[in-house]
Amino acid sequence: MKVAVFSSKPYERPFLDGANAAPARAGTLTQHELVYLDVPLSAATAELARGCPAVSIFVGDDASAPVLQALYAGGTRVLSLRSAGFNHVDIAEADRLGLAVLRVPAYSPHAVAEHAVGLMLTLNRKFHRAFNRVREQNFALDGLMGFDMHGKAAGVIGTGKIGEVVCRILTGFGCRVLASDPLKNLVCGSMGVEYVSLADLYARSDIISLHCPLNPATKHLVNAAALAAMKREVMLINTSRGAVIDTRALIAALKRGRVGSVALDVYEEEGDLFFKDLSAEVVQDDVFVRLMSFPNVLITAHQGFFTHEACTAIAQTTITNVTDFERGEVNEANLVSTRLIASAGKSG
Repeated sequence: MKVAVFSSKPYERPFLDGANAAPARAGTLTQHELVYLDVPLSAATAELARGCPAVSIFVGDDASAPVLQALYAGGTRVLSLRSAGFNHVDIAEADRLGLAVLRVPAYSPHAVAEHAVGLMLTLNRKFHRAFNRVREQNFALDGLMGFDMHGKAAGVIGTGKIGEVVCRILTGFGCRVLASDPLKNLVCGSMGVEYVSLADLYARSDIISLHCPLNPATKHLVNAAALAAMKREVMLINTSRGAVIDTRALIAALKRGRVGSVALDVYEEEGDLFFKDLSAEVVQDDVFVRLMSFPNVLITAHQGFFTHEACTAIAQTTITNVTDFERGEVNEANLVSTRLIASAGKSG
């Protein structure tokens, strides 16, 4: 099957090529025709997929209703996401068109969880500042003091696969782990994680790490009221989706000294910034530039997933989803539809 791979990067192509060349379940070679496109999917680029029954996209691509309609008109019948999240896809329109949407529900929860904890350690012990100082032969310790994470209260919002791993790591550090999730994870409970209300988690946590999906209920979950309810010296970590935090409210809280430190691997408007080299340009996003100006804010460019193991798993599932669709054997666990989303919402 011919597959248009939008937003493809040089680092991921070897993984996709390897997965495409691997023996399929029936013992035959998959060997789809992968058409790599550097540009993101949008209304302006959808025509590039004409004649491709399958299209693969990443988190920054635009799969809104008009774009899906253009893809369908060009012959596309399956959208294979290289991500677990699908908030960038108009699922209702895909269902209406009969366009199958398949995702990668799990690749490496350890990758994102370890990155989140790495951000905590960096913010706390100021590794990034110390690195730059020593390179300039400045060996003073002023301004680098951190705190023992052992014994601190760490709040984890969202205890799915990634949140569970974060809870396990923080428990190993000796943190008192609090959690909030509509659906309690029994594994977390067995570790001694205490499930509490969001209000309680905000009030008690020294560190808060976000691991919830982006949906109407979680958009701007961390808003002005939530930030005001947190401890003044709270450390806030977000490796989930940018819009879970109201960025303008966060900036206002930082200006007032209402937040101790912040680490973000995601950003609300990251589509115009992340996964690109803009070092020779002037960033036009004034909100992002203001965010970067705070000395207690650390930002990485959506690299939480970026490990060899995770990229291998993403590529394998992406290719398998296309192969399964071609054979009429769609894995419902990977399928995204309004029906399944509604079902999951009722069970949660």
